[in-house]
Parts: sequence; structure tokens; C-alpha cells
Amino acid sequence: MAAAEDTNTTQNPSGSEAPKLSDLLDRGWKLYEEVDTTNEPSSSTAVQVKVKRGIMQLEEATMMVNQLDLFSRNEALEEISTTDLKYLLLPALLGALTMKQLPKTSENTADTPTEEQMNPPVPVPMSQSDLIAMATQRQAKIERFNQRKETEAKLSEIRGLVESGSADEEVVRDFYLLNVRRWVTLALEEIDSISQEIEILKRMELFKQSAPQPSPPKRPPMKPFILTKDAVQAKVFGAGYPSLPTMTVDDWYEQHRRQACLPDQGIPRSAANDDKEEDERAERERKEENDDEEALQKARDWDHWKDTHRRGYGNRKNMG
Repeated sequence: MAAAEDTNTTQNPSGSEAPKLSDLLDRGWKLYEEVDTTNEPSSSTAVQVKVKRGIMQLEEATMMVNQLDLFSRNEALEEISTTDLKYLLLPALLGALTMKQLPKTSENTADTPTEEQMNPPVPVPMSQSDLIAMATQRQAKIERFNQRKETEAKLSEIRGLVESGSADEEVVRDFYLLNVRRWVTLALEEIDSISQEIEILKRMELFKQSAPQPSPPKRPPMKPFILTKDAVQAKVFGAGYPSLPTMTVDDWYEQHRRQACLPDQGIPRSAANDDKEEDERAERERKEENDDEEALQKARDWDHWKDTHRRGYGNRKNMG
């Protein structure tokens, strides 16, 4: 195995010296820590620029590690030199930054409800074996969490010595090994989370296939209204129920007139009928004024009939 500090430089096609492998790792690592500890939202432009720069640095460092053949499948962890141990963190750092990178989408889906919100999953009854497996997984998660916290506490103690350059080789080796163990724990947690998400997506797909097709939306019911005598009464007294709207007779008539749905009795009589009745009335008055014998006799007979028959006589309709 070759030491990375001695062979971590290459030549660009233009002849200029490329950045060192250690510098690329340090820059990418620093960018990840800035992104991981920032208070800005991950969707902000500044954070995404750092994520993109860090990914580029770490990808270039990974290519150099592959070209230099720093690691072999046949060597154990104890056989790796202290200067090369930190390059074992390249895949973990690259994956962590990739997880923080937002996908490129042309539409804004921030306010769009997700499939899980629109169709919540149906609870599935669990057997005894499932409960035991869940308890085992929970216990394993607790143990990994405690190990990660213990590892982070040890890292915080020796980080200052390593960054200042005053630590000996054994402390530096312990520092990078602790980082490797920490990232192994984080990777296992991410794998468990991804596995659960895949299972949820599979169940959602089955649920969508078995779910009945949505029925067409029903027509909303019409709101009730009350007819009032006029607009003034509606404004003064209201309908008696504040939650119900009011409508005057004139408003109702005008609405039905515009919709051409008025009943026959609501349509005004034609002008021809009015003229005919007016002509008949004028003809009777003219005959009475001219002492028409036939008209006078008819009027006298009508008066005699009214004297001997009370009002409504002969129109009882079998009422006794």
C-alpha cells in the first residue's frame, strides 16, 4: 500500500498541479459540517451551494483514491496506515451530502398534499412474531444510539488535539477509527429508515390498487330562502332565522322571469284581451244610455232575480 500523503497529487491536462487528496477530503468534510450544523433551511440557496461544492470535492477525492488503489480487500483494518484511515470516510460523507441535496423539480410541491396524506394507510393487525421482531429492532436501535453518543463524546475530547496538530499518531488513529464507527452506526440507522419507507410505499401501492374508484362529486344542496313581503320588511324584521337568507317577492319574481320559468298564471294578460273587455263594457254603457229596450229588460230581470236570491245561491257545490 502506498501512503496517501506522498502520492496524493496529480497533473491536470493543462500541466498545472491538481489539489491534494487530503485537501479535497478536508474541504468536503468541512462543508458537510457547515451544512449539518447550520440553522438555515436545507432548501435555501446558500446551503444547496455548499452541498453541491462538497459533493464535487468528495467525488474528486473518491476518484483519486480509486486511481491510487489505497485500499485492498485482502488487508485488515489494523494493516491500514494512520494517514490513510480518514479516506475510509469518503463514501459516508458523500452519501450524507447527497441525502441533503434537493431533487430538481420544475413544480413547487410544498403545498401539494402527499399520497400518504390523501390516502392514509390502513392499520394492519400484527402477530406475536411481528411484535417480538419490533421489540428486538427497538432494542438494537437503543444500543446503537447509546454507542453513537459515547463515540461522539470521545470524539469531542480529542478533536481539539487532532485539529491543532499536537496529538501523537495513536491519538490520531483513535480519532479516525472513532469517526468510522460513528458513521457505521449512522449508516445502519439510515438503512433501517429506508427499509421502513420502502415497506410503506409497497403497502401504499397495494392500498391504491385495492381501493375503490372515487365516486363523482355530489351536487351541493340548494340553500333555503324565505319569501318576504317587500325589501323593507326583510331589512327590518329579517327572516326570523339569522342563518337563513331572505328574498323579497319582487326578487323572486325577477329571478324566475330571467330564467323563463314563471307559471302560466303569472304571465300578464295580453293587450288584446284587455281591449276586448273594455269594448264590451263601453257597449253596455252605450245601450243603457240610449234606452235600449232589450238591455233595459235584461237589467230589470237581473235586479228582480237578485231580490229573490241571496248572494251565492245555486253555487253551493253540494255543501248543503
